[in-house]
Amino acid sequence: MDLMKDAGTRQIETGVPGLSMIKGAIPHHQLAALYEPMIGFTVQGRKILSIGGRSTELAGPSYYVLPVHVPATAVVHPDRDGHPYMSLGLRLNQNVLQSLLRDLQENLLPAASGQFAACDMDIELMEAWLRLLRLSKASRDIPALAPAYEREILYRVLMGPQGGELRKFGQRESDLSRISQIVKWFRSNFMRPIDIGELASKSGMAINTFHRQFKRATGLSPIQFQKQLRLLEARNLIAFEGYPVASAAYHVGYQSPSQFSREYSRFFGASPARDTESLRQIESMRD
Repeated sequence: MDLMKDAGTRQIETGVPGLSMIKGAIPHHQLAALYEPMIGFTVQGRKILSIGGRSTELAGPSYYVLPVHVPATAVVHPDRDGHPYMSLGLRLNQNVLQSLLRDLQENLLPAASGQFAACDMDIELMEAWLRLLRLSKASRDIPALAPAYEREILYRVLMGPQGGELRKFGQRESDLSRISQIVKWFRSNFMRPIDIGELASKSGMAINTFHRQFKRATGLSPIQFQKQLRLLEARNLIAFEGYPVASAAYHVGYQSPSQFSREYSRFFGASPARDTESLRQIESMRD
């Protein structure tokens, strides 16, 4: 696709607010990250996205909805004909979604599916994405047209199989929105010990309900979520900021370097030392 010819293996913004693109053989470490609330469009190729213990294949052309920040890992592959992996991402804006929901009849909107999945891309939704992407080559049109095209994408996703999950993102008093506030707290406080009772109280839920809703929203228990945030941060400290392994472990909240190394190896598939060496080699070849 000519409109994505400037995309590379690092995610770049297109100039259209909230719209990013990426293409090619993306290094595995780059795909292990805290993913933001977004609608993703796999243009071509395949992405295997792993959240918690569940992996989902996202083969182009298809889209998916992530309504909450979530740590995940992934790998990407070209399509069957060898064409490179290509994808677009549209960052979710709760205010825009709320405005759209106010204009829609509630009884026409689908119920939440409760299951993260790839969704087939119909021609109307594909054309809406194409219109939004074309604005990256017509910057003077962005202020007038981007809001309308973004709204169309949101509308068509709302009316699709993942519409219920997207709808809950736009409702400030939904269980998902309350869990999103806890996730926001986690992002700033992941190094602190957590008190599940306190977090449940912050969300206005009973402890069992909080556990269930947190795992439903993120695919992870609160403890797993915190652990993966810690490991992602520690990886950056070791590989790119020169921290010794033990120092990085203590910095992100681990009391035992040996426990840290075991959990790091389990999550990333290699020990901190081996993983760091691999990451630095990859990055040195790209610079």
